[in-house]
Amino acid sequence: MLRRRKGSEPEKSSKPEKPRVDGEEDGDDDSEKKRREKERFYQKRREKELRRWNCVDSCCWFIGCICSIWWFLLFLFNAMPASFPQYVTEAITGPLPDPPGLKLLKEGLTAKHPVVFVPGIVTGGLELWEGHQCAEGLFRKRLWGGTFGEVYKRPLCWVEHLSLDNETGLDPSGIRIRPVSGLVAADYFAPGYFVWAVLIANLARIGYEEKNMLMAAYDWRISFQNTEVRDQTLSRIKSNIELMVATSGGRKVVVIPHSMGVLYFLHFMKWVESPAPMGGGGGSDWCAKHIKAIMNIGGPFLGVPKAVTGLFSAEAKDIAVARAIAPGVLEMDVFGFQTLQHVMRMTRTWDSTMSMIPKGGDTIWGGLDWSPEEGYECVAKKMKNSDNQTAGQNGKVSLDKTKRLHYGRIISFGKDVADAETSKIERMDFRGAVKGNNLANTTCRDVWTEYHDMGIEGIKAVADYKVYTAGSLLDLLELPNAPDMEIFSMYGVGVPTERAYVYKLSSAAECYIPFQIDTSAEGGQDCSCLKGGVYSVDGDETVPVLSAGFMAAKGWRGKTRFNPSGIGNYIREYNHAPPANLLEGRGTQSGAHVDILGNFALIEDILRVAAGATGEELGGDQVYSDIFKWSENINLPL
Repeated sequence: MLRRRKGSEPEKSSKPEKPRVDGEEDGDDDSEKKRREKERFYQKRREKELRRWNCVDSCCWFIGCICSIWWFLLFLFNAMPASFPQYVTEAITGPLPDPPGLKLLKEGLTAKHPVVFVPGIVTGGLELWEGHQCAEGLFRKRLWGGTFGEVYKRPLCWVEHLSLDNETGLDPSGIRIRPVSGLVAADYFAPGYFVWAVLIANLARIGYEEKNMLMAAYDWRISFQNTEVRDQTLSRIKSNIELMVATSGGRKVVVIPHSMGVLYFLHFMKWVESPAPMGGGGGSDWCAKHIKAIMNIGGPFLGVPKAVTGLFSAEAKDIAVARAIAPGVLEMDVFGFQTLQHVMRMTRTWDSTMSMIPKGGDTIWGGLDWSPEEGYECVAKKMKNSDNQTAGQNGKVSLDKTKRLHYGRIISFGKDVADAETSKIERMDFRGAVKGNNLANTTCRDVWTEYHDMGIEGIKAVADYKVYTAGSLLDLLELPNAPDMEIFSMYGVGVPTERAYVYKLSSAAECYIPFQIDTSAEGGQDCSCLKGGVYSVDGDETVPVLSAGFMAAKGWRGKTRFNPSGIGNYIREYNHAPPANLLEGRGTQSGAHVDILGNFALIEDILRVAAGATGEELGGDQVYSDIFKWSENINLPL
């Protein structure tokens, strides 16, 4: 071999050089390129997975933090002293007044007369005792009241079980729904939403307990007389009251009905005096022997206009607003469930709703050209307690007259019709309109209503009639022969309450309800009483003052044909004041239809009467509204 000389050039490789390609690094070969490409691929894959797991981790951390905070707050809530929430509230709002029960206990008042509660429509719980296959596992579970969980789980099954038989007015075959018994029947309507619970708690503070308190629960769906036919509810109330009087040393009961319970107890008093077998056989002096006072809360003595719209189109102000916000949602055929159609089908089987229809016809509610509340100003100045007028006709509170409102036109098809002079309203008599063909129900399935039987011409004729007023008889409003008994009409005022409606003919499809409230109808500055197609007047949000107060202001005032024995009769109005902040909950000065059951002033009045006070000792009438003035506008023979 030839030796390389020192400093000589290195020996060249026999392997030929690979030609250089532009953009290729020195020394790279095919295998190196593939290796680097593979590394880049896995690097991108790792980065992508890392980003994906970062998103999952963030979500998990967020949910974990929420759950941890929730459980921590729940632990603090259960660990803190019972007085801590009150301490926080008082630190923000100042010292809270004593609850009425505690206040009166300090005055020395104690339990005396037994107390009977009569719940209103929808506030009493209903439970299942027998049902169809779709209600499997719901034995003695509440289908009304409580959590309402079954409404969301199986809505069509729920509607089926809460509906009544159209012919008998009782349970359909294979279904038994019964009222919940005991004080729990109506102390809370849903978790955290009290009905009678606050009043019961305050009565307990002065010594009341279950032995001298009775919740006269009944199935509020069926007619008043059918509660006796099916459940013997009226007989049970009679025997329970007799037992309470006998076991309390002869002390008469104080009855506290609310809402439709007011009408139900009026029916009871007629029934208990009537001879058997149709009546209770108690005789004409039964009420005089067993009842000290009846303290009616939010009583719709003359009915409520919103009952008309409920039957007419299954809606009122709240539903109309929901339809305006989301048009068509409540009528959507989602999984075969059209909400409003099913609600209409169900509620029209409830006979009790007829008791809420406005009574007294045009004489009470007004006609095309007049109404008792004419001159009412919707935006009145807020009245102070010092404005309280507490006797007779002095209860009037004058309000400036504005644009004339035709409250007597309970339903008007179009705002122009609601405002027009009577002579300018052209009406077609809908009674002779062409009817539908009564075709088989093939398109609307189980939401077929009587509107489909009317046909298009019949439906159009209803709208062409233009305007409708009230028309029915006064019944069940005559008081019993019990001169020593006292009647209290207790209700809230100062809350806009539905009185009349502007309707329009819906252009919806065949299976829809053809009429609906015209939410575009607004009164503007000239008429603030008209908003969203609804005319409002003074009341408690559900019952207008006219319905709650007329009988006490005029119909029962003194000896009249409705009060032949001259029973003591008092009006106790409670001016609405909303809660000042969220810590007050639903408020202790509320005049709203249900929230008034937590009104401290009302509870104090009830406790004083239950402890033995009379109406005169309470201060007689307490009036904030124009009820006396409006009553004088009604020409009802007494």
